[in-house]
Amino acid sequence: MALKLDYMVRETGTNLFRNLSLTIASILTVAVSLSLVGGSVLLRYSVDNATQQWQGGIEFIVFMQPEATQAQSDAVERQLTESTQVERFEYFDQERTFEEFKDLFQNTPQIVESVTPDILPPSFRVVPVDKSAETIESLRSVFVTQPGVREVVAAFDSIRTIRNLSNLIGVGLMVVAGFLLLAATLLILNSIRMAMFARRREIEVMKLVGASNWFIRIPFMLEGVFQGLIGSGFAIGVVFGVQRVFDNIAADQRFSLFSGLVVDNQQVMTTSVFVMVTGVLIGALGSAFAVSRFLDV
Repeated sequence: MALKLDYMVRETGTNLFRNLSLTIASILTVAVSLSLVGGSVLLRYSVDNATQQWQGGIEFIVFMQPEATQAQSDAVERQLTESTQVERFEYFDQERTFEEFKDLFQNTPQIVESVTPDILPPSFRVVPVDKSAETIESLRSVFVTQPGVREVVAAFDSIRTIRNLSNLIGVGLMVVAGFLLLAATLLILNSIRMAMFARRREIEVMKLVGASNWFIRIPFMLEGVFQGLIGSGFAIGVVFGVQRVFDNIAADQRFSLFSGLVVDNQQVMTTSVFVMVTGVLIGALGSAFAVSRFLDV
């Protein structure tokens, strides 16, 4: 028998609504588990973004006061130039800092509109010769007392704090998500098994009249794929919600350490595609195992 689209849609819908409560449970489990997976992926992106200012071997940053005089900036620059412990450094004036700020908060224009370059601190991004914690701490103690310096932030402080926190949260999310994904797969498998059991007489009749194996199997497999797809759709909505949470945290002055904790639209779209593909695969895996294990054709 040839497969027809209207037949597959009709039979898939019948199977889904025949076990509505189990279908809803499967979809919700997929949605919750994939929300955790998507949140974990976004967390990894956000940590990478938050630490992007430390790329290129930069180990500490000397932040000047926004109102620091040119003489004070020149004095710090001269001291950096003359220091034998400094390999190289780069100066970020307020305009360049503002460009970096706009790049970090490109998804929240209301935040960018509320900030002007004159309130952002210029800074020196420093690469020391010796990157040990002791050397960096000694350099920090030298510059933190200089006139016009607001603060000196070391990479081992910020990155260690951010990465330790994100790793702890990320591992927890993935462990819970793994158990929930397994539960979702088993729920999908069970819902399809029950659908096959409820239609066992129809299946026997179809086999007697010459229906092919795939003619019988495909509607049941589509049922699982559909459950995974709908669940991933809900999870994608959560992913966009998590993006807004990251943006709000980053905009809060109380959490200045996480000022770079933002994700751009491309990263959100990549995460959404990953979540959707994972949902479809979970549905396909559960349904494929069900029809191979419980559907004797």
